[in-house]
Amino acid sequence: MILSVRSEVMEQTKIEARDRLIVALDVPTATEALDLVAKLEGCVSFFKVGLQLFVSDGLLSKDLRLIQQLTDAGKKVFLDLKMDDVQETIRLTLAGIAQADNIRFVTIHGNGATAKAARDGKGNSEYPKLLSITLLSSLDQHDLRDLFMGETISLDTYVKFRAKQALDAGCDGLIASGRSVEMLRKEYPKTTIVTPGIRPPGSSTDDHKRSLTPRQAIAAGSDYLVVGRPIRNTANPKNMAERIISEIEMELRERSS
Repeated sequence: MILSVRSEVMEQTKIEARDRLIVALDVPTATEALDLVAKLEGCVSFFKVGLQLFVSDGLLSKDLRLIQQLTDAGKKVFLDLKMDDVQETIRLTLAGIAQADNIRFVTIHGNGATAKAARDGKGNSEYPKLLSITLLSSLDQHDLRDLFMGETISLDTYVKFRAKQALDAGCDGLIASGRSVEMLRKEYPKTTIVTPGIRPPGSSTDDHKRSLTPRQAIAAGSDYLVVGRPIRNTANPKNMAERIISEIEMELRERSS
């Protein structure tokens, strides 16, 4: 059972429950993304744009320019590109992203040098906050053995190494799932933690091997929850989003009592 880390996360309680939900716009086109955003109007204001949609909007769309429309409408954007490239490319890319309005988070997936280059590119800009992937939620201990050619390395050891490397190089926060959330919150009580692979009770975990429910993630110390398919694939996305926000609120109340 995931234990609440009450005394170490009081700073995180300042974030309103509604602002903690990030909806993943993992759809093929900007038209579909904007349709989902419209269905969630008045309920959700934070949206994740991943690689599929980012490429589709840039290569296939003639005039929609999704991210610009989202920011013009006052929505917050989490640009989830999991960037890993040579340092100069990362530096210049982050310098460009830092000029955009309302892009709050951006992900990198490289080593310490990648994180440092991203920090250098961002400069003194408050946003975007740099988030480093510790371990994809679709991977588990078995996948680590494949990654390290059969060598045994514990999942916790690997995640701790990745987290320290990223934060020491200047990242603002971490992407973490499963039991790693509680472990990292205890280790880094003031670091922003964003958790993907969130599944309401009774929902399929899909390809996420280390998923949590909304309440479990908040209890473990997550600041923001990324939810995609449970909201996108339901007949009433707004009702599902409100249900998740309600679970977040319940856990926050319990944690502060």
